[in-house]
Amino acid sequence: MLENDVHAALTCDDILNEILLRLPEKFVYRLILVSKRWLRVICSSSFRSDYRARWGVDFHHLGFFVCNQLYLNRPKDGMRRPKSEPALQLLSACEEGDDVCNDLMASGNCKQLGYFIDSCNGLLLCGRYPLTYSVWNPISKVLFQLPQPQRFYKRLCMAFIAEDNFDYILQYKVIRANCECKREVNTVSIETYSSVSGTWKHFTLTCSSKFSLRPWTVATVINGVVYWFATHGKIAIKESVAIYDPRVGNTRVELLKLPDGNISQDYDEFVLGESSDGLLQYGQSSKSGMEIWVLEKEQDSSITSITTSNVQSNRKWKIRYRLGFKAMWKKNPSFCKQTKEAQLLSFLPRNSEHVFIRSGQNIFLLHIESQMLKVNQYHGPSSHIQWDFSKVVPYFQPSWPRSSLCHEKVATSAWPSTNQETEAPAWPSW
Repeated sequence: MLENDVHAALTCDDILNEILLRLPEKFVYRLILVSKRWLRVICSSSFRSDYRARWGVDFHHLGFFVCNQLYLNRPKDGMRRPKSEPALQLLSACEEGDDVCNDLMASGNCKQLGYFIDSCNGLLLCGRYPLTYSVWNPISKVLFQLPQPQRFYKRLCMAFIAEDNFDYILQYKVIRANCECKREVNTVSIETYSSVSGTWKHFTLTCSSKFSLRPWTVATVINGVVYWFATHGKIAIKESVAIYDPRVGNTRVELLKLPDGNISQDYDEFVLGESSDGLLQYGQSSKSGMEIWVLEKEQDSSITSITTSNVQSNRKWKIRYRLGFKAMWKKNPSFCKQTKEAQLLSFLPRNSEHVFIRSGQNIFLLHIESQMLKVNQYHGPSSHIQWDFSKVVPYFQPSWPRSSLCHEKVATSAWPSTNQETEAPAWPSW
């Protein structure tokens, strides 16, 4: 009788859902091999949505994209990229990263994509400044060529928003923002491309204070809100964050002053990221060490609270970690031959415990609280990389199994020919 009850329970999708929701992710992945029915249930959009609401989102690190910034906005007679240096280079850190590298190098796909700009939820935004852009899905190997923008920006910054849609429908937005470097203004011109409409739309954002966005930077996006690096002030230039929320149809920008450091006032690297509790975190590093701050949560958590204010944000930064590199190297004697110079490279997605740092050609994963280092082994030629002039960005893909049993249409693995328009496909199986 008991065996019949168990069998009846496991054949009910609702009961099976409730059981699987209580299991850690690594066990759920193994259970897709039990049967096609279990595979269909685990890969379904409803289960995936419920599971991530309970456990959060996990990401798989594939490697590091490298883009030499010396070639951005170069004049006609300026420095040209040598043929030996790929425009789009991925330093692979695993077997899946090797597959992405092979796809990039096959049949001149790098030339078609151009330079790396940003990634979001596994998608890559690539292009050639300032008017050519494309979005590539490395899983389905489908390229989306964006139409040419309507406005020319000599200096600009970008934002890339790829929605994590549980119904396997690919939706994303690309934002271009004009950067006025010679003078500060209280407005900024932007163009937004939506994969839903398939067109660029122009907006003029306004701010109560005069400011200037930092050119050739990429925004950090948290829950659909865009965070750009900016400066304001004529005599004493202050580093700030410009906050823009495109979801509410508002055209306001809020300025938030970055915190002053205690280790050093001369910082070489500035990075933004999302903490494990969904807050904006800011890191800065100098030759002496690094500091990590987190932005306290607003009392008014409504969406419009960010964009409707006519004054600068009064939210406060809270110091979360302060670390000296000298003490860090002492705790890691196996790297004693390493040069003492280090710099903060980037945060990990929705992670407050680790950061990537770089020392020479080596990239380390640092556990901040224990100050212990782990070398990130990567594959690919790195001898020609001009590290001091290159943007090195970790590349992650959401780790969740997908199956064609969950939807009827699966994207074809084919690169489109030149000028060929490709419709947004469903997400493929992993």
